[in-house]
Amino acid sequence: MNILVAPDKFRGSLEAIDVCQAVKEGILLAYPNANVTTIPLADGGEGTAQILTQQAQGETIKVAASDPLGRPITASYGLSGDWQTAFIEMAAASGLALLSKEERNPLLTSTYGTGQLIKDALDRGVTQIILGIGGSATTDGGIGMAEALGFRFYDKNDVLLSPKGESMHDIRRIDSSEKDSRLNAVSITVACDVTNPLYGPNGAAHIYGPQKGADPEMIEILDNGLKNLSKIASKTFEKDISEDPGAGAAGGLGAGCLWFLNAVLKDGVSIVIEQTHIAERIQKADLVITGEGKVDEQTLSGKVVKGLADFCNMNKVPLAVVCGTLQITPEQVRNAGITYAVSVLNRPMDLNQAEAEAFGLVRDATFHLVRLFFSNR
Repeated sequence: MNILVAPDKFRGSLEAIDVCQAVKEGILLAYPNANVTTIPLADGGEGTAQILTQQAQGETIKVAASDPLGRPITASYGLSGDWQTAFIEMAAASGLALLSKEERNPLLTSTYGTGQLIKDALDRGVTQIILGIGGSATTDGGIGMAEALGFRFYDKNDVLLSPKGESMHDIRRIDSSEKDSRLNAVSITVACDVTNPLYGPNGAAHIYGPQKGADPEMIEILDNGLKNLSKIASKTFEKDISEDPGAGAAGGLGAGCLWFLNAVLKDGVSIVIEQTHIAERIQKADLVITGEGKVDEQTLSGKVVKGLADFCNMNKVPLAVVCGTLQITPEQVRNAGITYAVSVLNRPMDLNQAEAEAFGLVRDATFHLVRLFFSNR
């Protein structure tokens, strides 16, 4: 029997690679001769670059960069084994986790460090970049990233502006004459799992500004700034993408990637599935087992489990899901194309105990799951 194990992490308790090991041990306890293939997955958020780098037999590259407030840090990204693809998470240089709560101010933060990571990847001769844009500390429309790659932004007096959130309102001219020409020869795909427009009530500033430290006054300044940036950039690049789904992701970095990098926005699950070549492996499997910490309605709208369910249904391969908390109905399980969905909790316990025992709980639940599945075939 061929079993493919492809889970996401159990947040707070197990990384995806640990879930793989626990599931594999449960399978082999039940069927010692089973052929088990493990592929840790992610949904495009935190940890995605690391997983893709491992799958590409790559290495981690460390780079001197700027944090969201312009302070020097060492940030890292992944490079595939053939040095053709870079796996970058913007949060490594421009993420909210790099700032204390008191330092959060999207008027002052910048994506410049993200641009530095991209530039370093270009220096190494990559032909493809996968860029994850979750967890940002910024609302600068990507102008910081763009400046690191040669773009310049000027006000009405033709004075060069500092590329941060509060500067967007003053932009009157974008100069791309010094743009890094290597951007024309590289394919850039952005992992983007939100559909917000660039500005307005559902845009970057109003929806995500508060979590980055913006008060109501700051939100209005930033929203007006994004609107102005859109006006100038749309004229400069002859395309208005402000209403495109995902333009408002990461404080407008989604739009910035479309304007300045000519990138393509895709949901993170699709990127990970594509890069790990998992579709081909599904075709050869008798059973696919996936999982994550909580399976709920959000899971069914585009996370790892739903992405795998779609591929499994296409190939008529059964999919089993193990999770910590199961919060979908049997009807939702069936309609999603999931064959089995089980919680690993086997007795009453609090969260701390469940997290501490997570590995054994996943292993034991998998043992019972595969015994039941193959005994019914």
